Amino acid sequence: MAQRTNTTELLKKVRKIEIKSRGLSRQIFAGEYHSAFKGRGMAFSEVREYQYGDEIRNIDWNVTARHGTPFVKVFEEERELTVMLLVDVSGSRLFGTTDRLKKDLITEISAVLSFSAGMNNDKVGVIFFSDKIEKFIPPKKGRSHTLRIIRELLELQPQRRQTDISEALRFLTNAIKKRCSAFVLSDMMDFSPEGAVRCESALKIAANKHDVGVIRTYDHREASLPNVGIIELLDAESNQKIWVDTASQSVRSRYERWWKTTEQAMLQTLSKCKVDSVSISTGEDYVRPLITLFKQR
Repeated sequence: MAQRTNTTELLKKVRKIEIKSRGLSRQIFAGEYHSAFKGRGMAFSEVREYQYGDEIRNIDWNVTARHGTPFVKVFEEERELTVMLLVDVSGSRLFGTTDRLKKDLITEISAVLSFSAGMNNDKVGVIFFSDKIEKFIPPKKGRSHTLRIIRELLELQPQRRQTDISEALRFLTNAIKKRCSAFVLSDMMDFSPEGAVRCESALKIAANKHDVGVIRTYDHREASLPNVGIIELLDAESNQKIWVDTASQSVRSRYERWWKTTEQAMLQTLSKCKVDSVSISTGEDYVRPLITLFKQR
């Protein structure tokens, strides 16, 4: 009976996500998505006689010379674009101080991207990662495939809690041979003890092969500590606990400096690797930031 109830609840959640995501994809993102990726792959189709208004750069000079009248090349968009979602399922995604967790935000955005890809007749696949590859869903088309992705987004229970973005990027580079559009959905909290961005090398290699974008999720409370006295904090990935005196101005200032320093380091790394990115908090509407990201591409 409990199993049946859990299945029913899951189906309700899937349906709720589907309704919202399909609506957004159809009303808002379909045009933006199509504009962002249109023309990324153009295949030669045929030649025809030049017509007023045709692009002069598309004139086929060899055919024109043979026939004595101008002919232009006709191109069609390649319809086999593949979209890959690299979804962070580490422990830190289970944090949030608004009405949703970072996990919920990642789930909704992933669903919107999946349905947008479907409406554009593109394949979509997912790499779920922690500090290892938790699950790989190869790219396919179709509503049932998209619904499977949503079910996994809602229900996947990762075996590990830590983060290694490099592992996901290396898997992408090795598993997907043809150039694709890839979105990393993560809080991007992957630094060495010295504060260096650990995924820079893998990100550079992946971005040279694929069209990579980053959707960074965060909660506003992660950026600064509230002044609420002595509190116990838990590291969701290492499971370590620490007592912190938030009443101390110096403690709060040091934490804010650390946050700004790591944030700047990550943004500089993304810029250096020529990767478009957007940051979205759990407390904000993700529609406008996503459209901004699409327009960058």
